[in-house]
Amino acid sequence: MTSVGHPVGRWLVHDYSGHPFQAELSRSLARRGHEVLHVHCGSYQTGKGSLERGAGDPVGLRFETIDLGTSFDRYSVGSRLRQELRYGRLFNLAAAAYRPDVILSANEPLLSKIRTTLWCLRTRTPWVFWLQDIYSEAMARYAVNRMGRPGALIGAVFKAVERRLLHAASAVVMITEDFGPTLDRWRIPACRRHVIENWAPLAELSSRPKDNAWARQHDLGEARVVLYSGTLGLKHDPAPLLALAEDWGSVPDVRLVVVSEGKGADWLLEEQRRRGIGNLLVLPYQPYEMLSEVLATADVLVALLSSEAGAFSVPSKILSYLCAGRPILAALPEANLGARIIERAGAGIVVAPGDVEAFLAAGARLLGDVELRQRSGASARAYAEAHFDIESVTTRFESVLWHAARPLTRGTARAGGTAEAR
Repeated sequence: MTSVGHPVGRWLVHDYSGHPFQAELSRSLARRGHEVLHVHCGSYQTGKGSLERGAGDPVGLRFETIDLGTSFDRYSVGSRLRQELRYGRLFNLAAAAYRPDVILSANEPLLSKIRTTLWCLRTRTPWVFWLQDIYSEAMARYAVNRMGRPGALIGAVFKAVERRLLHAASAVVMITEDFGPTLDRWRIPACRRHVIENWAPLAELSSRPKDNAWARQHDLGEARVVLYSGTLGLKHDPAPLLALAEDWGSVPDVRLVVVSEGKGADWLLEEQRRRGIGNLLVLPYQPYEMLSEVLATADVLVALLSSEAGAFSVPSKILSYLCAGRPILAALPEANLGARIIERAGAGIVVAPGDVEAFLAAGARLLGDVELRQRSGASARAYAEAHFDIESVTTRFESVLWHAARPLTRGTARAGGTAEAR
């Protein structure tokens, strides 16, 4: 029996992106005696967590990487759709081989999730929709911006698909109550909805000294560093980062460091060359074991989210920032959960997206006030220590998983095998 009196389960935790906190949940479930397979997409370009077995990991934990053979092409519609469908088939093969009691699925693209859902229906495998973003809202806005009225029709299809997937799930875990109104409109039953806010792995992301090996390697130990780490996608306009670098260009001890890959990082590099900006350093994603030192190098950490994304997305990088014990400069919609957490914690300054003047003023205030930085950084770490308890999080997920599995008993025969992985 596990710590909450449940029998041992056989769970498949599917985090397409490979983020750190989902991997921590898998380890925590396995420490309670469950068998856990953690699956992620190795071809998806983002900062990854600890996704290999370590010497101290529980016996019942396994990791599996699904590799498409090339990087996921998020900006080419045709390539992306083909890759999503292929990934769905490969994931179904992994699920068929493992035969889980329940699948907990996060961040999976919609076409891939359609294939997974069909497999779950055919094999009577319960699954939990871990709703990190309302993808169809973002996809619909992108389609309208690209194609106008035809894009609105395509957007309506995206929303209908995501709505059907949510209805098909045995349970839905929302990361914020802010998703509630959309799920109300889509008539997702309240009895199948749970709210579990995201967190960051507190033990893995420790607060380190600014003078560390990573900082010295990049000649940043003596500089005042403003640092952005994470995805720069359609939801994150990189222009404020460029404006910040230019605003401090004449101050020799200030450096703007961006740790990212993809279109946003490429744009920054191009603009840096074109404008001759010398205080901007753009680096690729760093190994996860270095992340604590990367974040500790910062005097100020930056978070960005567009106004349009405020209702359907919460930047998880903010939670890692809190663990680092550094002040946060954020351009976020006021109502977004990330903005509310920063303000609730007293961990930094939040300004409206698009207000570059306010963003630059807030950056100047933080860089110019050592006491404010120290106070905000201490408050950030204190918030993380008070709220990111993996044991209580695991207990809540354990309850959701067993609730989803309730119609089944261990050993129930299900259809399976590769024939089901279509």
